[in-house]
Amino acid sequence: MRLLVSGGAGFLGSHFIRRWMRTHPSDQIVNLDLLTYAGSRARLADLETHPQYTFVEGNICDPALVRQAMDGCDAVIHLAAETHVDRSIADAAPFLRTNVEGTHVLLEAARALRVKRFLHVSTDEIYGPIVDGAVDEQAPMRPCSPYAASKAAGDLLAQAFHHTYQLPVLIARPTNIYGSAQLPEKLIPLCITNALDSLTIPIYGDGEQRRAWLFVSDLCDALQAILERGTLGQIYNIAGGHEQANMETVRQILKALGCAPALMQFVADRPGHDRRYAMHDAMLRQLGWRPQVSFEDGVKETIEWYREHHAWWRPLAQRLREDSYHWLNRSARSSAPQASGAIV
Repeated sequence: MRLLVSGGAGFLGSHFIRRWMRTHPSDQIVNLDLLTYAGSRARLADLETHPQYTFVEGNICDPALVRQAMDGCDAVIHLAAETHVDRSIADAAPFLRTNVEGTHVLLEAARALRVKRFLHVSTDEIYGPIVDGAVDEQAPMRPCSPYAASKAAGDLLAQAFHHTYQLPVLIARPTNIYGSAQLPEKLIPLCITNALDSLTIPIYGDGEQRRAWLFVSDLCDALQAILERGTLGQIYNIAGGHEQANMETVRQILKALGCAPALMQFVADRPGHDRRYAMHDAMLRQLGWRPQVSFEDGVKETIEWYREHHAWWRPLAQRLREDSYHWLNRSARSSAPQASGAIV
């Protein structure tokens, strides 16, 4: 099979490509990525000369380029996206271009080229805040951030192409993901890298916002199960089951690093910050998927990766710390040194 992966130089895309090539060694992979601030060919540098791997640098909003990259592909997994909520609050335009227009371009190309399977990867944030219980795939979309709204629009386009044109679409809605080589603007790598540099860690509001967590290898297994065995036209939540407050997540990471809780710094809450997300994923589990990595083991493995790869993350972390989009850079409440980064 020939598989197009959009956004394959990103955190999730690079992990998925490695997973797929390990389990499908005879398949060909085409990695289409624009190499924005979040993408890096270094994540897959060792595959550059692999005969089954092709890298194409380009924008998913470019119809001619997308069609050229997709030509001859049997399946598509669409991972390319602008994903960081803080950035969408500061400027929603790139999110609309990539997450809506880019998704539309990919869907049109897949329809023209008669792709056999198109997996659109979305997010749990499209459901909006869930105060009690958990939602299944039939729950209405209630996105609250520009990021979530742009992903919801992409979901709706994918569903429309399935119903109108019978495009063989599948949709995955995962919870928060973490693991090695994740950009240090996300909560877990932010905590690890700031702590390793003896910097304070910002906590939005009271820190009691609740998130579920899933290790990246478990997500890759879920996506593979959906792409291979999912029912066309179906939406699959990917929940994982481990939920806790952001404050507790930060405490666990600091404890694992041997750092004092005093590194935590409270800052004013982010505008429109969702309090909690929670999903049921019974439909996915019917495909035989179960998470394999506990949160404790996943955090330990992630910490060890960042300990051993300072040269990869330090320049990125420094650049992100200087970005002006962070809401927290305007609103630190404590007298501790200025915090750097953003919390989910």
